[in-house]
Amino acid sequence: MTATGFSAPAPDAALDALFVPFADGELRLPAGGRALFLRARDGFRLREMAQPGWLCVQGFKPFAEQLERSGLRVGEPADGETFPLVLLLPPRQRDEARALFAEAMRRAAPGGVVLAAVPNAEGAKSAEAELARLAGPVRSMSKHKCRVFWVVAGARMDAALFDAWQALDAPREIAPGLLSRPGLFAWDRIDAASALLASRLPPDLHGRVADLGAGYGYLSTQLVARCPAVTAVDLYEAEARALEPARANMANATRSSGRDIAVGVHWHDVTRGLPRRYDAIVSNPPFHQGRADLPALGRAFIAAAADALLPHGRLWLVANRHLPYEATLAARFGTVRAVAVQDGFKVIEAGGVHA
Repeated sequence: MTATGFSAPAPDAALDALFVPFADGELRLPAGGRALFLRARDGFRLREMAQPGWLCVQGFKPFAEQLERSGLRVGEPADGETFPLVLLLPPRQRDEARALFAEAMRRAAPGGVVLAAVPNAEGAKSAEAELARLAGPVRSMSKHKCRVFWVVAGARMDAALFDAWQALDAPREIAPGLLSRPGLFAWDRIDAASALLASRLPPDLHGRVADLGAGYGYLSTQLVARCPAVTAVDLYEAEARALEPARANMANATRSSGRDIAVGVHWHDVTRGLPRRYDAIVSNPPFHQGRADLPALGRAFIAAAADALLPHGRLWLVANRHLPYEATLAARFGTVRAVAVQDGFKVIEAGGVHA
């Protein structure tokens, strides 16, 4: 499960702060109108500043779709393509942020500018120091309770550090046969809630099963290992960076099972519904917006599951014990039972979906 969606604290403030150096005359937009925006987020200031030659990179499906709805170009740069301006909103996770700084420097043309903004409460000074370690002295300013900092790409970059930081984004083994990468939900361990749900999965689950908010695929690998009548598994995940390790993990799981299992790994926003029907669905749904609980996101996952289950289908769900999902479950399913309540989590089985 990845904590889909929903933003880190004060994302709009960081986005607004990112463009202050242009408004204050500290920087100028490139004459050719080309720029690359890594981890781009939609917002008024971006729509106001962006030019037709700007390319936005965003791996989180709902954010990518919002950028496209606002008329911005979303995609990936071509091999070897560089830009006179590279903007980024670094994530909080250290290894993920370091890899992103390295990618920004790789994409900056000689003499180009790499510009970042981080909220003060999200480790802005540390992020500024990290870019300086990699690329040499930076310039900075403060605005909107954020730190904005930038560097000119040139000969001062630490080549050894650049190579080391680029490698940090590669999928790595966190348990035998299980790959993940920095920045994904519970990226360096098996999440306790998912492990609890996996331990309660009934062996009679069968047919085609979906895993909603699949992350790097742990729950799906457990479906393959524990449920011999499962013949197909579709993993739905909104964070594109999770798809590569998920595919590798499922390949390992199906190979170990010795069974012919159809596997689909889909970059998809579950809250927009599912494209087909299922005999069973499992999920450890996300429920955060930043540090705050957002139960509506989990309820949207439940609604999507109910709409996609066949009449005989079952939903197996794990959630933090305090999250108020029971009313939503009762409204959509004929039977709802608590299978386990343990270590602050609850495992729920729901069936008899209402038409």
